[in-house]
Amino acid sequence: MGMFKVGLIRVLTTEDQDVLQAHGKVIMENFPGIDVETKCIPDQYEGIHNDELCELAIPKIVETAKTFTDVDMFIVSCADDPGVEEIRAAIPGIPVTGGGETTVALALKYGDKVGVLGITDYAPKAYERMLAGKMILGKPDGVDSTLDLMTPEGRENTIKKGIELKEQGAQVIALACTGLGTIGVAKELEEATGLPVIDPVIAEGMFAYFEKIRRGV
Repeated sequence: MGMFKVGLIRVLTTEDQDVLQAHGKVIMENFPGIDVETKCIPDQYEGIHNDELCELAIPKIVETAKTFTDVDMFIVSCADDPGVEEIRAAIPGIPVTGGGETTVALALKYGDKVGVLGITDYAPKAYERMLAGKMILGKPDGVDSTLDLMTPEGRENTIKKGIELKEQGAQVIALACTGLGTIGVAKELEEATGLPVIDPVIAEGMFAYFEKIRRGV
């Protein structure tokens, strides 16, 4: 079996190599035989946390995808799956997925009431589409962007919101922001709530691993 190469696109612009490589590192540590090359889109230092920023990002995501060479698959590492459809149209023949559709697909394995925990007042597109009638939406207090998650208060409020989602009947928690994966909060949430927690970065990696096996690479 050879290496399966993934071109991973971050929608948060950063010069910090640790931040840039964080998602690829998690995937490579957990899924053997996958090699991740990461690039970020230009001029989106707050990432994507509203519709306007999402619209701005899509053409940049497609252009960034076109700069990769010899990849077996693309991952847009964002729970909103921005640009996933557009890359599929622009670069046919290479599988493409994002953090949203993969997270929801795994969450549905655990129950019919899915607590969706993210950083926006609305659920990302794949969650809306795939969880119609099965979603309980929650946003931690004072958390409006990926950067807020990196503060102690942001982390504490995220755990608090997870507990509330359980009280509202959630059987599983689907994280709706890859930034929550970056800070490694899934384990803490599982301990605090006793529920399975789906981390988008692990979900993306899982689907890449399936693609690797399917292709016999």
